[in-house]
Amino acid sequence: MLNQQTLNRPATFSGIGLHSGNRVNMTILPAPANSGVRFRRVDLDGKPEIEARVENVGETNRSTTLAKGNVKVHTVEHVLAALAGHGVDNAIVELDANEPPIADGSSREFCRIIQEAGIAPLAEKREPFTPSEPIEMQSGETVMTLFPYDGFKLTCTSADKQGRFTQFYSTDITPQTWEKELSHARTFCFYEEIEYLFKNGLIKGGSLENAIVIRDDAVLTTEPLRYNEEFVRHKMLDIVGDLSLLGRPVRGHLIAVKPSHAANCEFAKLIQTQMNKPLRAAQTFSPPPAKNAPEPMPAADGAMNIEDLMKMLPHRYPFLLVDRILKIEGNKIIGIKNVTMNEPHFQGHFPGHPIMPGVLQLEAMAQVAGILLLKRIEAANQIAYFMSAEEVKWRKPVVPGDVLVIEIDMTKIRGKIGKAKGVCKVDGEIVSEADVTFMLRDA
Repeated sequence: MLNQQTLNRPATFSGIGLHSGNRVNMTILPAPANSGVRFRRVDLDGKPEIEARVENVGETNRSTTLAKGNVKVHTVEHVLAALAGHGVDNAIVELDANEPPIADGSSREFCRIIQEAGIAPLAEKREPFTPSEPIEMQSGETVMTLFPYDGFKLTCTSADKQGRFTQFYSTDITPQTWEKELSHARTFCFYEEIEYLFKNGLIKGGSLENAIVIRDDAVLTTEPLRYNEEFVRHKMLDIVGDLSLLGRPVRGHLIAVKPSHAANCEFAKLIQTQMNKPLRAAQTFSPPPAKNAPEPMPAADGAMNIEDLMKMLPHRYPFLLVDRILKIEGNKIIGIKNVTMNEPHFQGHFPGHPIMPGVLQLEAMAQVAGILLLKRIEAANQIAYFMSAEEVKWRKPVVPGDVLVIEIDMTKIRGKIGKAKGVCKVDGEIVSEADVTFMLRDA
């Protein structure tokens, strides 16, 4: 395990912002261990700072924007990629405008000033993250999968929506390969996108000096392509920058098809979810909280334990998919399902990569909704039968160790038929949702 690193001395660069067109001066300063990378707006009162963390991502339209309150910094990915590529864990990036200079559209100039400033080791150890199991995501045409790997490797395929200029490249990422194979790759766009970008207030500082323009089969640039696969390599450069928002290096093999800033940041959040699981497990077995810590939420009206549930629901192992009701309040009910590796569906869904089937999450919503309907109409010897599901969406995988929080809002009750909006959450994030309809029949 290597030590954390920062710059040996300040590094400066001046230029214009790609999207704003504003003149900007940038200084990258050394920072202490465990402080991470942060951006400081010296042009604003109080010199506010934004930590380069994925939770601070505000926009991902054509670039990555960090936001904290009303303070924003646009187009941070090329600077972040240069720092991450060279293994710089801690730095303060001072700016006197709302985005770093675009330079030549790559990370080359930022790498140059980092190398000139020098890199200094710190006493504290670096703690890379290695996934315990593959992490997968599909978002539109984008597919991204991270596998455990002894190092950091990127394999990427890029193409536009018409399949033009499809390119493929793969390489292990080290400070040497980063600087040589990826850092010089310039940003690019298609000619037909330019009008849209201008109308939306973007690329005011764009030119052939800092971007490649593709028109039909022609490549417009002020110099020859720097790599045969320059477009896909720039996509990989962006991935390096966006994944650095995790705040820790990743040890894994990332395979990406048609990545984008939006997908990169969404995938970083998925990685962060797995990264935080050991912390959640440690908290589960930690000592009781101190007196000044918040007390656990007391049982609310309508709370039901598993014995109470089994008196109302006919379901039994392996199809009883709610462990407890936390509360019932008017037309709302909240239940939980503890997802464990002992459940039989994980034997085949999927071997070595267990994921709770989406249809079982849907069934869990129906069971919790059925309990609410039974309570509301005070039905005895009745069973809630699932009738239909609409607007079903599965957003994120649910895996062993997760606690599925099932929130139901009854929207309509007519006789013995009920309709409800169901949402399943893990750690406060929605993983699935649906509108469900069910009816009561005699047991």
